Amino acid sequence: MLFNSYPFLLAFLPVTLLGFFGLARLGPTAAAAWLVVASLAFYAWWNPIYVLLLLASIAFNYAMGGWIGTAALRDRSTSKLLLTLAVAVDLGVLGYYKYANFFVDTLASLSGFPLEVARVVLPLGISFYTFTQIAFLVDTYRGKASERNPVHYALFVTYFPHLIAGPILHHAEMMPQFRDRNVYRATADNFAVGLTIFAIGLFKKVVLADGIAPFASSVFANASVSPPGFFDAWGGALVYTLQLYFDFSGYCDMAIGLSRLFGIQLPINFDSPYKATNIIDFWRRWHITLSRFLRDYVYIPLGGNRFGKTRRYANLLATMLIGGLWHGAGWTFVAWGGLHGAYLVVNHAWRHLTGAREGEAGTWAGRNLARLVTFVAVVFAWVLFRAPDFHTATTIIEGMIGQNGVSMPNAIAVHFPVLARRLGSLGVQFTLGGGSEFVRMYAWIAVLLPLVFVAPNTQEMLGGYRPGIGAPHAPPVRWAAWRPSGPWALACGCVAAIGFLSLHRVSEFLYYQF
Repeated sequence: MLFNSYPFLLAFLPVTLLGFFGLARLGPTAAAAWLVVASLAFYAWWNPIYVLLLLASIAFNYAMGGWIGTAALRDRSTSKLLLTLAVAVDLGVLGYYKYANFFVDTLASLSGFPLEVARVVLPLGISFYTFTQIAFLVDTYRGKASERNPVHYALFVTYFPHLIAGPILHHAEMMPQFRDRNVYRATADNFAVGLTIFAIGLFKKVVLADGIAPFASSVFANASVSPPGFFDAWGGALVYTLQLYFDFSGYCDMAIGLSRLFGIQLPINFDSPYKATNIIDFWRRWHITLSRFLRDYVYIPLGGNRFGKTRRYANLLATMLIGGLWHGAGWTFVAWGGLHGAYLVVNHAWRHLTGAREGEAGTWAGRNLARLVTFVAVVFAWVLFRAPDFHTATTIIEGMIGQNGVSMPNAIAVHFPVLARRLGSLGVQFTLGGGSEFVRMYAWIAVLLPLVFVAPNTQEMLGGYRPGIGAPHAPPVRWAAWRPSGPWALACGCVAAIGFLSLHRVSEFLYYQF
């Protein structure tokens, strides 16, 4: 089931809210159990058979967590052995469902012989609920986590606002909330904040992200057939950069807003990443909970920065390669992760060579130049992320650096002859067709780019009302500070109505495939 669908908005959500707060009168356990059942129904809407896999994963990791925690008190070696076994099983199941097809296709490509095997269907959300539980097991071994209430543990894993596409939850953030009796009371503040955040997220997804999606799809689909020129290649890369931004940002807002309706706060997972002034800063803003997981459970166990600069750079590169492979079973994802790993190595090496300190403000011009360089680097990497294969990615990147020529639709020359003559003198060619699509694509870019660079994000607007874990405590811009007032209610109502009326087709979130 999708957040941006009529069955969810008109049936599932109201029934789940009524049942949750109605059963809360019988006690927190009854309400939590209802939310578990509702979350399983939410997941089953996609494919009921995979609910069994989800339940098996929950039962296995809950049992292993108990054994690991008990063994840790008596014999650390036994506890470590149990942890290794549990993580190996989790990664084995994830590897089978997520990478079996990739492995078979790669083997067939290398051998030159087609392998006829049944295709494995990737269960939705398996990466998220697997990583969530691995973190729980590791923290249990470290003595930082313990959960003996099976209902709370099941809710921790299945909680529907995060189940399909994150954020990756941390036990220490969620379990105290499930035990707090105040969570199980409906409040006007929670509903006002939650509905506002959800409405903003819905608008981002169905109006902005879905609105520009066809332009990105067109450029990437046609690239291998007709290599795009400079402007078409940059247009396609930029609209996908913006589509992914508003799609993922919209999902994060919708998940946080939905959770707030139930009185539960999720961690902030998205913090205006295109405002980052370097790649280190970017990864502290993009998919924050994944970055945290990779840091705490991959980078640091590999050795982190404890064994010198060379080992640190190798650990960074290895961590990002793993992060790239997590995003998708394809070599383009691995290359994307490797490229970001290289970016991080360069960033850290530059800091070491120049002696720059983290958080140094610099001049206004310096900050914005750094922001522009970071953004351009991210855009180039997104081409690998989006392209179905290396040929398509290479063709688009060649277009972005001018290798495919510089051209514009002839309609531009017809309507703006003076501009066309000047562009022609610079070597710009004019081709037939595509004028309307070209203009609309760049119109979207002209409108949305300033939003991602300048406008405050959702948690900044609602910073005074604790929108999520890790949100700023106060909004930085007075004019953008949300408050429960009539004008804001009217504005949010209009945003929600536009989003609701734009649900003319079902469109999955981009992170569903990961």
